[in-house]
Amino acid sequence: MNSPVGAPASEPIIALRGVERLYRVGAEDVYVLRAIDLDVRRGEFLTVMGPSGSGKSTLLNVLGMLDGDWRGTYRLLGHPVHELRPRARLDLGRRHIGFVFQEFHLLEDLTVYENLEVPLSYRDVARRDREAIVADALDRFGIVAKKGLLPGQLSGGQRQLVAVARAVIAEPAVVLADEPTGSLHRSQGDRIMDVLGELNRAGTTVVQVTHDEEHARRGDRVVRLLDGWLVDP
Repeated sequence: MNSPVGAPASEPIIALRGVERLYRVGAEDVYVLRAIDLDVRRGEFLTVMGPSGSGKSTLLNVLGMLDGDWRGTYRLLGHPVHELRPRARLDLGRRHIGFVFQEFHLLEDLTVYENLEVPLSYRDVARRDREAIVADALDRFGIVAKKGLLPGQLSGGQRQLVAVARAVIAEPAVVLADEPTGSLHRSQGDRIMDVLGELNRAGTTVVQVTHDEEHARRGDRVVRLLDGWLVDP
């Protein structure tokens, strides 16, 4: 049997086989993802590229379990995601996946500190432990001085830095980044890419979607989508 596009030799942390996503438009099925076979190895920094509408964000939403209406098989850390009920998928995603969005998706009525606490509350981390973990994250990402501010009081780069800190504060196995620098100035975007690179070198698996060729080269491997198909780079 042929290997999936770009499949590494080591056992993957993510394994997709025959994954498809379609929408019903009138009497017609419109495919957004078609027969996706993809492996991502543990500790890899993978970039997904392709033109607008090619299915990049849809693929990331499937990986992040934000979209459950697909068919095929998906294994994360050996867990058969395709066999799990919605609640079990949600719990699995919260334990092992951090998500960074282009538009930040911070909770606007919560402070920076409180935004960073949210993922820990999902894991029932004790308050005393949460305080120590958040304090460490604020220091690690250089945002201690911003901890009492609301997202609306931050610059775009600062908001994305908080979003990255929130995504990794619970030490997920995988970080998914959907155009993480798309709304930022070049210098701000480079800083975010530096942070993602540091996280990856520390062992976190990163899958990013980007249009930026320079940022794509920061990773280990690039795969490309075209009209929902995974094609050779």
